[in-house]
Formats: sequence, structure tokens, C-alpha cells
Amino acid sequence: MSLQHFISEALSPWTKIDGPDSDIVLSSRIRLARNLEEYKFPLLTSTEEAYAVFKHIEDALTQDDFEPVGPLEVLPIEEMRTNEKRVLVEKHLISPHLASHSKHGAVLLDKEESVSIMVNEEDHIRIQCLLPGFQLEKGLKKASDIDDWIEGLLTYAFDEKKGYLTSCPTNVGTGLRASVMMHLPALAMTQQLNRILPAINQLGLVVRGIYGEGSEALGNLFQISNQITLGKSEGDIVEDLRGVVLQLIQQERSARNALLDQSRLQLEDRVHRSFGILAYSRLIESKEATQRLSDVRLGIDLGLIKGLSATILNELMILTQPGFLQQYAGEVLTPDQRDERRATLIRERVQLEKETNE
Repeated sequence: MSLQHFISEALSPWTKIDGPDSDIVLSSRIRLARNLEEYKFPLLTSTEEAYAVFKHIEDALTQDDFEPVGPLEVLPIEEMRTNEKRVLVEKHLISPHLASHSKHGAVLLDKEESVSIMVNEEDHIRIQCLLPGFQLEKGLKKASDIDDWIEGLLTYAFDEKKGYLTSCPTNVGTGLRASVMMHLPALAMTQQLNRILPAINQLGLVVRGIYGEGSEALGNLFQISNQITLGKSEGDIVEDLRGVVLQLIQQERSARNALLDQSRLQLEDRVHRSFGILAYSRLIESKEATQRLSDVRLGIDLGLIKGLSATILNELMILTQPGFLQQYAGEVLTPDQRDERRATLIRERVQLEKETNE
């Protein structure tokens, strides 16, 4: 495998599999932050020390495959072009921080792209497991197994009272960040999110945009994760998040049913107008494209639009981002050129899907 293998397709193999409640919970993610005992944390390390950390981790994790995951491809960040890094960020395989601020950063990926081990990010090691739909417990089991394998090869920075030591105090303890990506268009349309999101924050959880901290919630996509890692076990953290997500799923389903019962014609008009714009536009900005895709995805999930699969919407959400547009074009594009290519790509992909399903 090579870098091109991971950036040539918008959809990672794991995203093509349906998961539980995948009409609302698009994906589940478990991330574990770890540091090595014998090295300074990345924020304090020199370039030479960062390289030593990278080589130490690379040598340890590539000497033998972890059988449940298979071989890992090592991709050094400094060997990537700017747009190649952007594509990996758009696919959620690396963080924006790793792409822009790391010293001798790297990522180790499995062939399914469901396991991503980031090196020299904010911490020496960040283990990330991605699964389709609502599968937090399964993700935690997978991440914990990988963590145990790595801990058998390397010595972590650990304190008996504080737990795993990390660069940011908010990660000290378990080092666990559990999150789900949720599509909540009906709650947004009925203006219930203004009441619900602040309540979620008061429960020790945090709501972010599609690319995590500091990002905007585009296309009614929200990343919901734990904020506390100290004083709770991994299982408790996941269970607390699971309980809130179950309530959100129920509320979103109720809001969708209410829209169908009370405002069906208006809802049909909205989703079909959005489909028409996607199918015939010659120019479309990224923000509008994600909103229209959200409307159409809702229409598909509610059976209001036929002949399109939800997968194509997932694919277009990524394909129409700036990095992928320029990857396909093979050149740097101006904003106007991106708007034109985005519209063309959506038109052609929607038409292909319609013809395939007729």
C-alpha cells in the first residue's frame, strides 16, 4: 500500500458497511492518548527528539503485525504535499493538528482505514478506531486491544494516581475520547437544538463540528464526545455518552415523525428542492452543498426520495471538500473553480447513481 491508496477514494472501506442506527449515527470513534515514559512530550521536544520518538514507535509497531488489525502502513507527514494532508483530514484519518503542527509526525493505517495510529501529534501516540453507526462498546474493545498490544512493546508514561499522562490536562486519566458523528436535521429544522445542545454540555459532554475542535457544524452533522477523562473508567465514560446518544436518537426520530405528520408537504418541497439544486447547479459553494446534501439524506432516510442510496451522500460529503476536489483536479483551484467543479461532480455522481438504480 502507499499514500495514493488512502487518498484516491473518498469512502474508506469501513464506511461502506451499515452499522446500528446509521440513519442518525453515521460513525463511532474511540481515541486513546498515550505518551512514552522516556521522552519529553511532543510540545516540548526538539526536532531530533521527535524523530527518535517516531523511529522508536515505527520499529516497535512494524516488527510484528497485530493479527486482528493486520499490517499497518507507515505514512510520514513531512513526505506529504499540503493537499494530500488535507485529504487525510477530510477522511478523518489524521487530525488538523497532526497535519500542520507536528514535528516528525506520522500516521499508521490499516487497509480498512478503520484504525489510525497518529505519532507525534499532541501526544506521542493517539490510537483511533472508527466504526460505522452506533458501536461505541465495540470500538472501545478494539482500541483497548490495540492499546494492550502497544503497551507490550513500549513503556507508557503512567502515574498510579493520575493514570495515563498526557500533554493536555483534559486527557489525563484514561486518555479516552469517545465520540459519535450524528446527523440531526429534524431537530435543527424544528429549532430544538438550541435547547438540547446546551443541556448536553452541562452533562460533561461537548458538541463540535464535523472536524472536531474549532470546526463548524456543517450539514447538520455534530460530533458529540466526552469532556472528562479523569476519575471515571473507560466503560463509565462510554456508557455516559451512550445514554445521551440514545436520547438524541429518540428525539431525532420523534422530530422526523412530527415533520412527516404535521408538515409533510413542506418537508417534501424542501428535500426535492435541495435535490434539484444538487442535480442541476453549475456553481455551488461548500457550505450550501453540505446543507443540500443533508436535506437529501433526510429525504432518502424517510423514503421521500427514491433511486439514491445514503452511501452516495456520505461519499459526496467528502468528495466535495476542497482537498478532494483539488486531488481529483490534480492542481490548485481557486474558490470559483472549486465551486464549478463541486457542482459538476455532484451532478455527474447523482446522475450515475440514478441510472444505476433504474
